[in-house]
Amino acid sequence: MRIPILKLHEYLLITIQVDLDDKTALQFQEDLLEKIHNTGAKGVVIDLTSVDMIDSFIAKVLGDVVRMSNLMGAKVVLTGIQPAVAITLIDLGIMLKNVPTALDLEQGLDKLKQELGG
Repeated sequence: MRIPILKLHEYLLITIQVDLDDKTALQFQEDLLEKIHNTGAKGVVIDLTSVDMIDSFIAKVLGDVVRMSNLMGAKVVLTGIQPAVAITLIDLGIMLKNVPTALDLEQGLDKLKQELGG
């Protein structure tokens, strides 16, 4: 199953509404990086509101996606992080330093505009 990636002006919007398994997470990583490359997107909002739990592999992939996107010139904002997901990320030592977060997609877009000086 593929996670849809929407383009809005110079941003990419992703709302993850499926259970993330290893294959889906890796496909998402590949799809997102390709979309950043093809569109020249300056920013990405990844909405995790529907993600209730993640395992160590998914947490690592998420951290990797943020770092890889930054390397490609796209700032990432994470939104809707559930308590169990936050706990798992910290317990696993996945540090998302300098990664802006917001409560929801709308606030995430606002935060992204601020981060990019727009």
